[in-house]
Amino acid sequence: MQLSQKSVTARAAGARPGAAPVVKPRNVAANSSKSQKGRWRAIDADQDASDDQQDITRGRQMVDSLFQGAQGLGGTHNAVMSSTDYLSQAQRQFNNIEDGFYISPAFLDKMTIHIAKNFMDLPKIKVPLILGIWGGKGQGKTFQCGLAFKKLGISPIVMSAGELESGNAGEPAKLIRQRYREASDIIKKKGQMCALFINDLDAGAGRMGDATQYTVNNQMVNATLMNIADNPTNVQLPGVYKEETIPRVPVICTGNDFSTLYAPLIRDGRMEKYYWNPTREDRIGVCMGIFHEDNIDRTEVERLVDAFPGQSIDFFGALRARVYDDKVREFVESLGVENLSKRLVNSREGKVEFEKPTMGIEVLMKYGRALTEEQDNVKRVQLAEAYMSGAELAGTTGSSMPEAYKAS
Repeated sequence: MQLSQKSVTARAAGARPGAAPVVKPRNVAANSSKSQKGRWRAIDADQDASDDQQDITRGRQMVDSLFQGAQGLGGTHNAVMSSTDYLSQAQRQFNNIEDGFYISPAFLDKMTIHIAKNFMDLPKIKVPLILGIWGGKGQGKTFQCGLAFKKLGISPIVMSAGELESGNAGEPAKLIRQRYREASDIIKKKGQMCALFINDLDAGAGRMGDATQYTVNNQMVNATLMNIADNPTNVQLPGVYKEETIPRVPVICTGNDFSTLYAPLIRDGRMEKYYWNPTREDRIGVCMGIFHEDNIDRTEVERLVDAFPGQSIDFFGALRARVYDDKVREFVESLGVENLSKRLVNSREGKVEFEKPTMGIEVLMKYGRALTEEQDNVKRVQLAEAYMSGAELAGTTGSSMPEAYKAS
């Protein structure tokens, strides 16, 4: 009897005659190319950068409702989170700031060095986490910070002094930690520099003499900032105690008087302090940006700045706005006071436009003197002191004689 080749092969492999032949499986993975991709490779975790919640929304009504769970908001075809939930409520973009504004070289240098040091790993160097920029009112600290952030390409997480107090104890301290971790997530997940920017820190966490009450939130805000400055890579929310390392986030604060803050917070190891007092050249540079659309040359700007040496920078911005008063007055007189509401609110004619007023140096000097006179009246009259001390009424020395104040 002759055996077939398959039988011989089966007996050689130890199989019984008549049994089904043994088929050796092929090693597909070994023979396949490394560049070969599966059908669903594009949605693998290491490849797909899309958002599941957004994909659910896009796929709505594309699958039979039988396979999409319950109807209404409970169905699987409805995203748990909407697109607005992914947007940061505290991140500030500075794209709306036009080019051409003056940035003080010293100011930009201080911010750049501080931010760069916080993103470097310097050996055996303790870098202060917080940069405190303080100075007089209206000197443009916040605006200079905005220009510096735009120059550096940073969209910071912003907090204001009003958020440092709350009716609930502990809420501001928790909010600081949340905002800090939000900035840290931007660094970690987006690969972009970020910073925490706190406006007017002393107004929200400082103690202005004996007239203000020192609350639990004031104390916890100071303590939280101290703790973050000491442990910038381990910032947890209240009640969470797991060890988790997060990227370090530089903190920039502005204020008028940091001596009102808790002294251990502003010590050199935690906060680097920078006193912003613009020089004459800085003031001229800023005013050139304010008046750059009004055809005022540098010589006239220098004359204007030298004429009001004790004024803050925002004085010149208010001065430019005051020049428009005559144009607005002419518009109101031509339209009529009774028709003002219909023209300015929800009008079919669109927004009001009129020719740019003439801003000569003499006109600016006239309005500048008017503004300084108003400032002097506030400092000189001080009616509250007179009312509180003797309940002063109208009379020969009372407040109802404006001629007397004009004459003095």
